[in-house]
Amino acid sequence: MLGRRWQHRAQLRGGRDDGSRLAGAPGDDADCGADSLVGERIGVDGLRVRQTDALLRIELRDGRLVQAVLRPDKPFIAIPERAGVGSVLRDYLRLGCGHLMTGRDHLLFKWGFESYEEVVADHPADPLDEEPLGEFMLYSSGTTGRPKGIARPLSRHSVSRGLTLNAVLKGLFRVDASSVYLSPAPLYHSAPIGFCTAVQSLGGTVVMMERFDALEALQALEKYSITHSQWVPTMFTRMLKLPEEERARFDLSHHRVAIHAAAPCPRKVKEEMFQWWGPILHEYYGGTELNGLTYVGPEEWLAHPGTVGRAVMGTIHICDEDGAELPAGAAGIVYFERDQTPFQYHKDLEKTRSAQHPRHRTWTALGDVGYVDEEGYLYLTDRASFMIISGGVNIYPQEIENELIVHPKVEDVAVIGVPNPEFGEEVKAIVQPAAGVSADATLAEELIAYARERLAAYKCPRSIDFAEELPRLPSGKLYKRLLKDRYWGRGNSKIVRD
Repeated sequence: MLGRRWQHRAQLRGGRDDGSRLAGAPGDDADCGADSLVGERIGVDGLRVRQTDALLRIELRDGRLVQAVLRPDKPFIAIPERAGVGSVLRDYLRLGCGHLMTGRDHLLFKWGFESYEEVVADHPADPLDEEPLGEFMLYSSGTTGRPKGIARPLSRHSVSRGLTLNAVLKGLFRVDASSVYLSPAPLYHSAPIGFCTAVQSLGGTVVMMERFDALEALQALEKYSITHSQWVPTMFTRMLKLPEEERARFDLSHHRVAIHAAAPCPRKVKEEMFQWWGPILHEYYGGTELNGLTYVGPEEWLAHPGTVGRAVMGTIHICDEDGAELPAGAAGIVYFERDQTPFQYHKDLEKTRSAQHPRHRTWTALGDVGYVDEEGYLYLTDRASFMIISGGVNIYPQEIENELIVHPKVEDVAVIGVPNPEFGEEVKAIVQPAAGVSADATLAEELIAYARERLAAYKCPRSIDFAEELPRLPSGKLYKRLLKDRYWGRGNSKIVRD
């Protein structure tokens, strides 16, 4: 059934292979997957955008849109009249998407689409004569600044050669037509949409969660006999903090491969996951830019705990801020060398150039700091923009977060640098207490003492604030720049400027 829908939609758009773009604001549904595969089958860049004012404004003003595939849940949307919103809706009007009416204190926007299913039904379900392979064009999460459109070049290959990720899924994770893949993260992020479409193209089954919930994820693993899944470290910590009797009651015997990425996983958290799930954890490191990729399997990681693996795409170079290469064991900016520049930031030459090595244009970096050992295994230290400089000493928040997150009274934690008149910055932890735990001075003192037992004194938080919930995306990524804004104001910290 889904295959016929892909062909209907492909016939509607036609085999393009001309640099055209197909835009969509996806939900987690079969239509989203179908539209993604249409883009792959007709040789266009598929833009995935989140349904927020800022990202819609970027898409509507930043590049040529051939089709706008948007399926809102409601026919009317009332939005407060504030700076920029009206211009966003007027961009929709120019696309023929609806009608704008002015209310007393808001704008009322009525969607004006033709029936998508009716239009598609008028086209045949036969395969196109030519099906050039398309590519995603996604926007970054914007966790350290304004989201960036990431344009990867089209391969000019036929779709019959398989999707870009197919070789990775078959070779590293043994995905085939019998696989049942759980996606607990939203499809407007790179890994979920890429893996879901690749699994389906290989004949496998995809189970999508509307949103991550620790207990519901375990229920899905058992209910659908999941064989493959993909997670971020925050999801691991949420599941590990469930009561032992809750975790133990699910049958996970079908679960063969648990993939994780998006952020470095605290060593203690991953060790606990190995004890619970066994040797099925596979990790990779890479970005939407696909400028490089590392991978580490279960046995390798147990022999090299803390690593994100060795390069399976590109060559790793660790360099200082001036671009000089550093020896094994020395931390610096992580670059990947490729034969050609693998991406560009959409209509942002300056940002593209800033990701390239000062002397080697085909060496690109995503802003991560790390080091390689003598065997070529990469260890990530933190994001360069998250680094705290206190009294001239570099402090990486990730190390502090990795210790605090395993405390039983901590549900979530973020560590940032805040202003200090003497040292420039000082370390602050912002903690979301576990359910039923009081956020008070006693807890703050307990956590600071806990950190002092495990970290060098200069790395320990000088203070702890509490929050009901930290600003994480559904993908698990943390919006640290929003936390920085509370203490620095907009524009005064390196994270805001990044």
